[in-house]
Amino acid sequence: MTGLELLVLILVLVLVLGAAQLIAVARPFIINAVGGLVVLYLAQVGFGVTVAVSPLTILIVAIGGVPGSVLVLALSLFGIAFVP
Repeated sequence: MTGLELLVLILVLVLVLGAAQLIAVARPFIINAVGGLVVLYLAQVGFGVTVAVSPLTILIVAIGGVPGSVLVLALSLFGIAFVP
């Protein structure tokens, strides 16, 4: 291997490890977001409650999880925010 090939190999290895670390950090937020969006979907299907899904809604649900989705549902029901 030449010096350039070794440099490219090391660079790719660093990028892959960095991406793996980023995914490991983001995993709880992804799980919370999916769980919260499932709660929002079930509320829509079961009770007919509609919520405007926006980046802010997803951020609240991703950070708060199921309690965050309950908060979004309550705000939507009372017409305060997230009303479609």
